[in-house]
Amino acid sequence: YSRMDSDNPEDLWRRMDAWRAQGIDSLAIPHNSNASGGRMFERTYFDRERPIDTAYAELRMRNEPLVEITQVKGTSEVHPALSPNDEWASFEIVPFKIASSVASGIEGSYVRDAYMRGLEFEEDGILNPFSFGLIGSSDTHVSGGSFREDDYWGKTGLLDASRELRGSVPCKDDPDCTFLNRRDEVDLNQDGSGRRFTDNYTYLWGASGLAGVWAEENTREAIFAAMQRKETFATSGPRIRVRFFAENGLSEGDLNRPGLISKAYADGVPMGGVLDGVAASQEARFLVWAARDPMGAPLERLQVVKGWMEDGETYEQIYDVACSDGFQVDPVTHRCPDNGARVDLATCEPQAAGGADELKVLWRDPGFDPAARAFYYVRVLENPTCRWSTWDALRSGVEPRYNVPATIQERAWSSPIWYRPEIK
Repeated sequence: YSRMDSDNPEDLWRRMDAWRAQGIDSLAIPHNSNASGGRMFERTYFDRERPIDTAYAELRMRNEPLVEITQVKGTSEVHPALSPNDEWASFEIVPFKIASSVASGIEGSYVRDAYMRGLEFEEDGILNPFSFGLIGSSDTHVSGGSFREDDYWGKTGLLDASRELRGSVPCKDDPDCTFLNRRDEVDLNQDGSGRRFTDNYTYLWGASGLAGVWAEENTREAIFAAMQRKETFATSGPRIRVRFFAENGLSEGDLNRPGLISKAYADGVPMGGVLDGVAASQEARFLVWAARDPMGAPLERLQVVKGWMEDGETYEQIYDVACSDGFQVDPVTHRCPDNGARVDLATCEPQAAGGADELKVLWRDPGFDPAARAFYYVRVLENPTCRWSTWDALRSGVEPRYNVPATIQERAWSSPIWYRPEIK
């Protein structure tokens, strides 16, 4: 089933229903929402003539339980314009529609914004059409993934096969680098000589991403079932592992005892699930756990991202819940202290020895309101490392391009857990 059949995703979902009736189950995962021009998470049917209703939500969630939050052509978690109080919202933003230089619409294109809209639909008595789990993907076109910043070789094998074509170094030595920047872009970090780069946005592409699945066994059937129940997570490339449970039966002493995960499954709700009936205890408690990629950078902090409804309005809050190096979260700002991790841009070697191999905590939401709808998901941040474009510049003996970050903080995201005061 392709765009030649229809460009309306609702037609695809109906076809998937027909396949399912024949005993052929399937799921769809929407791709690159940041480049959708605001169409990925609209408030209406595809024809824009009818507002979303429960019938739409049932059709979409039955066939589309997951969403891609990160990939080569950008990260779709959040945009600074939508979340100005999130200090980490500008991560790997590609602001254009697919294969164009046309700006993509911001509202309706980012996953956290969709989660907020989902709460609004629920408040109006409509089934949430945007209760997606999360994965990452690569979107390379060469049957392999380019996930490491220090070994990024591009996406297509053609348009970005060299450093110059990728736009990370000035266009001078590559004979195929003919699409010069027509704006004659001047590197403001230089002496005004006017370095010229390829006239495309390949320099904004990233070494991302990976899909993580918590399956009961390594079989196609078990992995598919885990994806359907949304017990999935995403990373920007490193093999960070993330666990996230809403729970009622754990204590601090359980954190380092054998059987922690078995108990969390028995007494709690894993990522991708719905938390209900918390009103009696007047608190929401979560097990949050992340382990670093042994080949990647240490972990800097563990965060919980919360969105909720209050008096008909949506709000969000970023909570640091565990810090590296023995630091404690400030109870007022909900932030970890800076652990001092830095990068020497002349060598891309890390400076200072901060960071953690593992971060694990039982966290209680200090702002929990048992009457308010909410969602929670985990975001894990590594120590800063050199971005791939900085590695390219270093190996070419030139200064990094001034209008992209020299360093990034690789990360992982869990699927959310939704809190619903009552199931409608």
